[in-house]
Formats: sequence, structure tokens, C-alpha cells
Amino acid sequence: MVRRTDVLGAGGVRLAAWEFADPPAGRRPRRAAAAAGGQTVEAVRTALPGQRSAAPRVAEREPSVLLLHGLMGRASHWADTARWLSERYRAVALDQRGHGRSEKPSEGPYDREAFVSDAEAALDQLGLGPVALVGHAMGALTAWQLAARRPDLVRAVVISDMRASALGEPSQRAWRDWFRSWPLPFGSLEEVQRWFGEDDPVLERPSPARGRFYSEVMVERSDGWRPVFSRSQMLLAREPWVYDAHWEELAQVRCPALVVRGLDGELGRAEAQEMVRVLPRGHYAEVDDAGHLLHYDHPGGWRAAVDPFLREALRAP
Repeated sequence: MVRRTDVLGAGGVRLAAWEFADPPAGRRPRRAAAAAGGQTVEAVRTALPGQRSAAPRVAEREPSVLLLHGLMGRASHWADTARWLSERYRAVALDQRGHGRSEKPSEGPYDREAFVSDAEAALDQLGLGPVALVGHAMGALTAWQLAARRPDLVRAVVISDMRASALGEPSQRAWRDWFRSWPLPFGSLEEVQRWFGEDDPVLERPSPARGRFYSEVMVERSDGWRPVFSRSQMLLAREPWVYDAHWEELAQVRCPALVVRGLDGELGRAEAQEMVRVLPRGHYAEVDDAGHLLHYDHPGGWRAAVDPFLREALRAP
């Protein structure tokens, strides 16, 4: 079962929130006679500001987890993670503004305030808080910024392969050049997977997982396959955190926080361990045989790192 609930983020931007597994015993959701990917899909529901969605009620409400994808990602990238999380928690993945099935306002904003406020609004309208936030890359930054701002809403944070240091103009320039190198449109999803998994010049070695990751963010247009997002909007979203460091906000996260990196990821070991030191209740984990997309590269290692941390952090007092 896949269930979608629309929420309204900052400025009234419509955001799609997704649950990817059958609900635990005791829930009785209304299902629509529709299917996607061989799974039953509920009718789309909308939760309004000041209203909580019809969050399921069981005898004792289970803890909740909100999953936040990275730049260019989408909620479905968390589908496998959400399924094993749903065995113990209510797990919801959010398509952030400009991504997936959420709105992509041409004028933005795509600054940090907008992304953090969107996540805060989603927690309120979905009735999730206090919650564990699991974020990858840009989504991890959103997670720790929200945890610093609203400690009453956040019980734990998982920071997956996101740096706290500023990256600067060379990084932004490299991304602009990389976007221009995409051979759009692609003729098929197989071409998408081959280019991002094998032929992309920035790759040091083939990565089938990377090819699958990017195939999920493509949509078929009249002339072929193109990204579901705007590359110019992705650069706008990247600007506010590329030029600034985020150590101060990291130090304000009072809940348990796990910094997890792939051995071949973008977050180096020294910086990751310094992040753990700065975090008041920081923990550290590495995933072997994984790069930046560690939950795709090594799903088993990712679960082995994250699951015990969440079990301890979300354990009933």
C-alpha cells in the first residue's frame, strides 16, 4: 500500500507526503481502487494548516519518523527504508518543494527558511511530532536545523552524508557545469541508468545503484526522458547552504543525533567525527561499500547503522 497525503508548506506550497507500507494492526485506512507499481494506493488526502490529518489512532500511538530526501531526490527514494521502519513506527517520507510530486514554484523561495518551515508544517499537519527526523544530504541539513529550532518537535536526528562546512563557489560552479553536461533528453530509462551509473564523467567507478537512483527522478516528455525537477531551481536551493557553514546550528541540537557516512561518500571521516563532537548527544556510524547514496548502495549496512540508534532513541521512557 502507498498512501499520499498533501500538506501545505510555507507560503501555501502544496507538498506530497507518502507512506509506503501496510499500516500496523489496528489501523483501518480507506483505500481507493487504484494501483501503482503493483501496490494499492489510497486516494490523495489533504491536511490543512491548523488541522491534523486523520492520523491513525491505535491503543498506544507508535513513534513517528519523517524522512527527508536530498537535493534532486524524492520521497520514493526512501521506500525500502520506510517499509522496514513501518514495522515499528509510523514512517512518512516528504517530497520537498521543487521535488517529486510537490509543487515547484517558479519564483521560489528555495532558501533554508522555506525548507525548514515546510518540514515543520508537515509535522504539524500530519500529527507526527515529536518525531525522529532521518535526512540524506540536503534533507539532513533541514533535519538538524529543524531540531535546533524546535526541540519540542524532534526526538532524534539521523544525519546521512551531509557536511557542516561551507563548500564555496568552486562547488557551485562544478554543479552548474555538471548539469550542463547531461545529455538531455534521454531516449529511455535504460539510457538514464547507463549514463548516471556508468558514463557520467564525474564517476570514478561504475555505480548501478546511482543509475537506479536517478532513473527515479526522470519523467517521460514528448521528446524523451527529462528530470522531474528544474536544474536551475536545484542550484537556487543549493546556494543558501553551499556558501555558509552550519556548525552553530549543529551545536544547538539537543536530542540524540547519529552522523552516518559511506566510506566513499562526500562527508569525510574527520569532519564527520568533528560533527559528532560538536553535537551534544552525537553518535557515529560508517557503512562499508557505500558512497554518497548509502541507503541505495548498501541497504543492509544502512539499516544496521540506523535501526539500533532509532530503537534506543525512540524507546518509551
